[in-house]
Parts: sequence; structure tokens; C-alpha cells
Amino acid sequence: MNKLSEQEIETRLLRFPDWEYYDDALHAEFEFENFKDCFSAMSRIAFECEALNHHPDWSNTYNVLTISLSTHSAHGVTELDFKLAEAIETIVEPEED
Repeated sequence: MNKLSEQEIETRLLRFPDWEYYDDALHAEFEFENFKDCFSAMSRIAFECEALNHHPDWSNTYNVLTISLSTHSAHGVTELDFKLAEAIETIVEPEED
């Protein structure tokens, strides 16, 4: 995977308002109603990570999930990071019916 330029990243981030780009990574923080909901989302995200063979740097404190995405082998953000961000968005903010 090739590292994306800062311009490419900023353009793609227009579709991801919850995410920011700094320190060569995409960053987001999601707040849930409680720990159980947060951990449930993390479990579902873990399956997506395995499917993509791409894993975030993340942590949670009670009901808050903090995520950083970068492709370490590319030393920055790649298309793979945006694929995972999109999967994460689908899990943490499902569309209303």
C-alpha cells in the first residue's frame, strides 16, 4: 500500500467528519451510552480488522473508544486506513431506518 498525500487524505476526510488527520494517522473518539455498548462495538470492529488484516491503535476508558489508524509499513495513512474507518463508522453510527 502506498502512503496517501496530505491533500488526498484531507479530500477523503470530507466523508468522515468524526475523524481528524495528524501525526501521520487518522484519529477519532466515539462515546457510547455505557461500557457494555463500547465493548460490544470494539468486538464487532475486531472482526472487521481481522477481515482486512489491518489493526488500529485503540483504547477505551469506560464508555469512550479512542482510535488511531495508520499503516505502519507505509509510515502513514493509506487506502486501507480509510476502508477500516468506513467499517468502523458503519458499526458505531448505524444509519437510521
